[in-house]
Amino acid sequence: MSDFWMYFMAGLKHLWNFNAYPDVLFLLALTVPYEFKSWKKILILVSLFAAGHTLALLLSTFNVITVKTSIIAFIALAITLIIALFNIISAGKSGKKDSITFIAIVASVFGIIHGLGFSHYFRALAPGQPTDKVLPLFESSFGFGISLIIACAAALLLAYVVQTLLKFSKRDWILIVSAFICGVVIPMLFRSI
Repeated sequence: MSDFWMYFMAGLKHLWNFNAYPDVLFLLALTVPYEFKSWKKILILVSLFAAGHTLALLLSTFNVITVKTSIIAFIALAITLIIALFNIISAGKSGKKDSITFIAIVASVFGIIHGLGFSHYFRALAPGQPTDKVLPLFESSFGFGISLIIACAAALLLAYVVQTLLKFSKRDWILIVSAFICGVVIPMLFRSI
């Protein structure tokens, strides 16, 4: 039972360290257009992210696919920038917020990229043959999924506070947060080239 907690906590803590701030920026960009009443859409997006992450981690564990860490970092930043720019373009437009198809595809792809990046750490964490790593992989992914839900809930809470107490409009909040994300991610993209 202690092995479960070790792998669960590894997945849970993966998002909660200083080096994971690009992942937090992605989650912020993913959730900024939504409110608490849209929790079902956010749960779908987070589930797609987690499923992509788990699939990539599984494929990497069995050496079906491997990608260099530098390429993964660049692609993850580019995807985060795409989501932030999409938010800026679609902020305040009613037709865009009803469909999550584009965002769902991007969340899935980001999950795959993120899982490939996490696989380097996971292989060092879980010893043995690939078949020995399957259960720890799912335990770690479960912890990671919980951390995604916590991060999204925190982002929604922050949005609620800013929009309610500070009287920001939803459109302004989306534009400010998305512009901030672009401002942080663009220099990181140039440094990663």
